[in-house]
Amino acid sequence: MTRIIAGRARSVRLSVPSVGTRPTSERVREALFSTLDAWDAISGAHVLDLYAGSGALGLEAASRGASSVVLVERNAKAAGLCRTNAAAVQRALGPRPTPIDVSTRSVRAHLTTATPPVDLVLVDPPYDVSEQDIADDLAAIARLLSAGGVIVVERSSRSPEPTWPTGIEAIRKRAYGETTLWFAESPAPESDEAERSETSRASD
Repeated sequence: MTRIIAGRARSVRLSVPSVGTRPTSERVREALFSTLDAWDAISGAHVLDLYAGSGALGLEAASRGASSVVLVERNAKAAGLCRTNAAAVQRALGPRPTPIDVSTRSVRAHLTTATPPVDLVLVDPPYDVSEQDIADDLAAIARLLSAGGVIVVERSSRSPEPTWPTGIEAIRKRAYGETTLWFAESPAPESDEAERSETSRASD
């Protein structure tokens, strides 16, 4: 069973495609969102969930206070489940739910026409998506990402580090068995950096 872990839509059950997707385990999602919460990277953020599958990552962000969420999933059946899951989450969020859109397009097509700013991008491609395709996705994401914005890439632990484009800095790697999370950011202006606490994203 896949469910929302925390926030205003906590415990809402999510439908998952029977084939063609690789849902993120609850353990990995909990670790991912605990990190993002500690960085204050979710509340008020405009979020993109790429290769969304069931939409579990983007919908978790909606539950935890994101300002808007876009789920990008080209598979029509999976996109239908994203809409069903989004409706369930929005009902749980009450009278002022987070806007949640579902884009039934390829990731590349969506990124080509998307407009900035985006504050948090969650990238969970199928393992058969090539490293070059991911690098191209990240280059497209870079033009959309706000200053201080965060990218998270979920990959097999056997895969190499993603190729980060100019202007994007890797800040953390965490492995959970067969899954590795890579975190990167578009650095904030120096004035904002000076205001950060001693427990920075790179070192915490």
